[in-house]
Amino acid sequence: MTPDPMPPDDARPTPDDLALLTTGADYWSTRAFPGLGLRSLRMSDGPHGLRVQDDDNPDHLGLGRSLPATCFPPAVTLASTWDPDLVRSVGEALGREARARGVDVLLGPGIEIKRSPLCGRNFEYYSEDPLFTARMAGAMVQGIQSQGVAACLKHFACNTQETDRLRVSADVDERPLREIYLRGFELTIRDAGPWALMSAYNRINGLHASQNPWLLTEVLRREWGFDGLVVSDWGAVHDPVAALEAGLDLRMPGQPTDRRVHDALADGSLDASLIDRLAERLARLAERTAHGAGPIPIDEDAHHRLTRRAASQGAVLLHNDANLLPIDPRRCGRVAVIGELARTPRYQGAGSSAVNPTRVITAWDALQQRLTGAASVTFAPGYRLTAGTSDDDLGTEAVTLAGTSDLVVLFLGLPAAYEAEGRDRTTIELPSEQVALVRAVAAANPRVVVALSNGSAVSTAAWRNDVGAIVEFWLTGQAHGDSVADVLLGEVNPSGKLPETVPVRLEDTSSYLDFPGEAGHVRHGEGIFVGYRWFDARRLEVDYPFGHGLSYTSFAYSDLAIAVRDADDPEALAISLTLTNTGRRPGAEVVQVYVGDRSGVLLMPEREIRGFAKVHLAPGASQRVEIPIRRADLEHYHPEVGWVFTGGPMEVGVGSSSRDIRLQATVEVPGHPVEIPLTVWSPLGDWLAHPVAGPALRALIDARGGITGRLGDLLSSEVSADSALGSPVASVTQFPGFPVSIEEAEEILDRL
Repeated sequence: MTPDPMPPDDARPTPDDLALLTTGADYWSTRAFPGLGLRSLRMSDGPHGLRVQDDDNPDHLGLGRSLPATCFPPAVTLASTWDPDLVRSVGEALGREARARGVDVLLGPGIEIKRSPLCGRNFEYYSEDPLFTARMAGAMVQGIQSQGVAACLKHFACNTQETDRLRVSADVDERPLREIYLRGFELTIRDAGPWALMSAYNRINGLHASQNPWLLTEVLRREWGFDGLVVSDWGAVHDPVAALEAGLDLRMPGQPTDRRVHDALADGSLDASLIDRLAERLARLAERTAHGAGPIPIDEDAHHRLTRRAASQGAVLLHNDANLLPIDPRRCGRVAVIGELARTPRYQGAGSSAVNPTRVITAWDALQQRLTGAASVTFAPGYRLTAGTSDDDLGTEAVTLAGTSDLVVLFLGLPAAYEAEGRDRTTIELPSEQVALVRAVAAANPRVVVALSNGSAVSTAAWRNDVGAIVEFWLTGQAHGDSVADVLLGEVNPSGKLPETVPVRLEDTSSYLDFPGEAGHVRHGEGIFVGYRWFDARRLEVDYPFGHGLSYTSFAYSDLAIAVRDADDPEALAISLTLTNTGRRPGAEVVQVYVGDRSGVLLMPEREIRGFAKVHLAPGASQRVEIPIRRADLEHYHPEVGWVFTGGPMEVGVGSSSRDIRLQATVEVPGHPVEIPLTVWSPLGDWLAHPVAGPALRALIDARGGITGRLGDLLSSEVSADSALGSPVASVTQFPGFPVSIEEAEEILDRL
């Protein structure tokens, strides 16, 4: 789209008008400038549900003053579906509700990497893996934007903690920055084309993200070709002039009394063409989100049903050793439903994403209605949801009920105060009173099914073997109770898989010694080894691995075939195999492809997810599954030359989780050699091996009688030659006996 040209000079807005264009009109809207052909654009929070605000009475904490909207499952649950088509459907529904409310820009999805399970906002994010994040978030973006509403990726970038988030510097080396923390944004922009992006609060290597020209212009615009609007997080801009020059477009919320942009335009220190650029981007966004005439109808019942389906598909069956699940409602005897979370559900996160739902179904209500064949269904709260509050009487009542029941359904999880925007957790354990309760209940009755409700990973290692089954429901959205009952009663066969690793101990995590940092800095010293990459490299036991999730049926993998493409083919590999449902129930399996790069060009993880497919099969049915692997998705970032894929031996594993590999093969994949630029700091061995610099350097050395002295002795010794060849030329030129100066070496480089 080409915007209308700027009006003639005598019709142009005043400097005051131009300065106001760079900031919001209020908390949620941009300014309308008819003289520039710009209408006002409306924004709303909405990663998992619309939160339209009243500008005169805003509800920033989500305490109930926003307009009612469908509360869909948040990203943590949607990610566990491993089903991009389903996530796209949720995005379409979100887009329809936004459009019906006159919203142009939905502030989501959030796609930060889950560096630590302690991050208080992990419920809003998809995964610890950037490629998987991009596949799922990209589907959400496509769904939202199919309705003429802009998706706004956030928070760009490295906003992986809530502690000190407004100023902390995420200190990250270039390879992990590119390969882990920026990669999800890059791939989502490449594959889904979001129309807007939000900059983060934090600093990156010392510079605020909203004022970082390398991040917002060099990488985002020039390298990735992003053509949408960049908006700041609310209150994240500290120098609005520097932010505009760095590549930020819109400062939110409104700051009409701030004169800094006006003054810089007036004295010429701020290039007025930046305002023209902003006007063009606002016009482009306005055209993309043009809704047409009249509101669109919303089918709230259909959206509620979609919420129910998405939550049940995102449920992860962690543990079912006693085969207590699914529950047969006709033959379950006396059922004890224990846990305050059964009647006071935790179905969404806290903070700016909190939605005022159109309705809420509790698990206690749903189970009472649907366990019609049970001899009795009785409830005990067991604990209070107030953090750190124990009640011995409640615990005693619950244990007594468990001892007189045939089956216990125990609801455990994290109260809202444990994880929220603006605060991080300090532990990956459940509240101590809940851990004590599960042990006491299991001692009274081993037939215990645990239903978990939490937005971030919790370890079950301390009590897992005391209970018969565990289902991770995460945060389900407003259809909570029906979604839970669907899975527990077997009306839905669980097919969710973990999009993150669940550790045994917090001390095992890669960020343990540097989260949340100190003195305004958090060092990402683990490099690229985040999540399962870390646990695999360290051979650490985990509670549950990345990709894990059981089923009420079983699946067999067979007949692996790997087609290797030519080096210039955008598709590097085509994986195919046969999947068979060997059980008695219909179900879905997520076939996961992991690739281990064994080329040795860089330090590589053991394996990385590179493709997946969710396959639904009837009992006894088989299907040939094909999963293509893009060549660009096999690349790694070399700090000296950028993204590379050199090819070589690749270990391909196909399975049901990162640690349940069913089929495996090693193939040689063609690529392109890495050509690392030669400098005076390159090792002597690299100089001598270079096809041009090598002969030139040898000619000088030979003409001057060769290398003598101690360096010559080192080179002539089988034991010490590697030490000399590994020394930089800038260093060896300082040794007596090396007959070439550093200036002469630089002259050779100049001739390359």
